[in-house]
This record gives sequence, C-alpha cells and structure tokens, in this order.
Amino acid sequence: MGEIADRYQRRAKAFEQKVAAVRPEQWGNQSPCEKWTAKDVVDHIVMMHGIMLMPAGRKLEPSDDPLTAFQEARAAVEEVLDDPVLALAEADTPSGRMTTEQHIDQVISDDLVLHGWDLARATDQDETMDPADVERLWSSTASIPPEMMEKFRTPGAFGEGVEVFGPEVKVPADAPLQDRLLGMIGRQP
Repeated sequence: MGEIADRYQRRAKAFEQKVAAVRPEQWGNQSPCEKWTAKDVVDHIVMMHGIMLMPAGRKLEPSDDPLTAFQEARAAVEEVLDDPVLALAEADTPSGRMTTEQHIDQVISDDLVLHGWDLARATDQDETMDPADVERLWSSTASIPPEMMEKFRTPGAFGEGVEVFGPEVKVPADAPLQDRLLGMIGRQP
C-alpha cells in the first residue's frame, strides 16, 4: 500500500470506531452541520464513497444500518486503492483531472477527519483529531485560493444541495490549530 491508501485506512478506522460507538438513540442527534443529524453525517460519508467509486466502475449496495453501510463502503474503497490500475486511473473532477486515489485522498479521506469531528460532537465522543491530520488539512485548506474558497462556501456551487464549507467562524489567532481549522471550514469549535 502507498501513502494515500495508508492514510485512508487509518482515517477510515478512526471513523468506523466513532460510528460503532454511536448508541441507537443518538442517531437523531443534531450534528454541527445545520441540516444533518448524526445519521446524516454517516449517510453523507457513505454517499461520497459511492461517488468516488463510480469512475472505477464500482457501486455500493444500500444498507439501512450506518455501521454496515460504512464498513461496506470502506471495503470497496480499500479494494480500489489496493488495485494499481484502478487507483491510478485518471478522471475529471470538480478540482481538475486527477487519479482516483488522489481524488479519494482529497475528498473522502479528508472528509473522514472533518465529519468524524462532526459525528463525535453530535454523539458526545472524543472530538480530538489526529494532530498530523489537522496540520495537513490546515495546510491544504489555508492554501485554497480566495475565489475557490468562495465557491466552497457557496451552497449549490458543486451541485444541488451540496455545501462544502460554511461561513468562516472567527476564532482567536492563538487558538489551537484544530479550532482554527474548524473555524475556517465554518464549524464552531
């Protein structure tokens, strides 16, 4: 496995642990994403896995159980990442032409960290993100050009109902990096 597959696997394992820790009565809890419950967060992650699998000719079978749905989505993505032909196939994406593994890394792998925080917040779990992931996400997010950041903050810019980032939440400049990252993407740390 390469660096991208390793990173995805580590992040997916952490996300899966959060999903497994959700108690049945918590699935309806409000998440930090205004329109989503805890279950909606997991549904979004699974749906995005399905989108990442489409260029590889793969399709997910739906499951009503959030843990099962995520485990199946994770297994399908790991299978693609383990296949050099599928992982290195190029496709056009909203961010330009890139390999399947690069697209997985930039979208769902990063989403596992950020939405893992959302799920943790919604279900009273530990909200601490891996410091290496925070630094990596801070670096990549802070380097987004202003015109692209504006597009990320515009509801529907990437399709109907799609919201990437919310309006920036101001946090003190000396706040922990995780809090500054969360504020940058529109979360209240």
